[in-house]
Amino acid sequence: MQLTVYLAGEIHTDWREQIAKGAAGLSVTFTGPVTDHAASDDCGVAIMGAEDQKFWHDHKGAKLNAIRTRKALAEADIVVVRFGDKYKQWNAAFDAGYAAALGKSLIVLHGAEHQHALKEVDAAALAVAETPEQVVAILRYTLTGALPGAQD
Repeated sequence: MQLTVYLAGEIHTDWREQIAKGAAGLSVTFTGPVTDHAASDDCGVAIMGAEDQKFWHDHKGAKLNAIRTRKALAEADIVVVRFGDKYKQWNAAFDAGYAAALGKSLIVLHGAEHQHALKEVDAAALAVAETPEQVVAILRYTLTGALPGAQD
């Protein structure tokens, strides 16, 4: 079995790299958004021209990013959405809702401090993890049936 896993959510920590490293050797292809914050914010105006108003600047970027996000979410077998401690990640909540609407297997990743705020998002998920290691264990179990600490 081969899995395509879309890694959505916060871009300020190395959680994506931790999951990819932990999943080395598994039949997993990882996809995700553009994680260069400036490139993601400015892609619309860089490609289609400057805007005088910040709203239209952001609007252009959001639409271009949506082309990538919609395709990747549609092609994913599993969607992992990370909510971090820094900033409010409205885009992560949107990605989680979109993945749920598509019927994707959804894993939500966040610390205990966000349990109440994300209760509806968590309710839509098939798993709620607190660490990248738990996500890797879920992927390993999905692919091999092996529990943590067991020989594959």
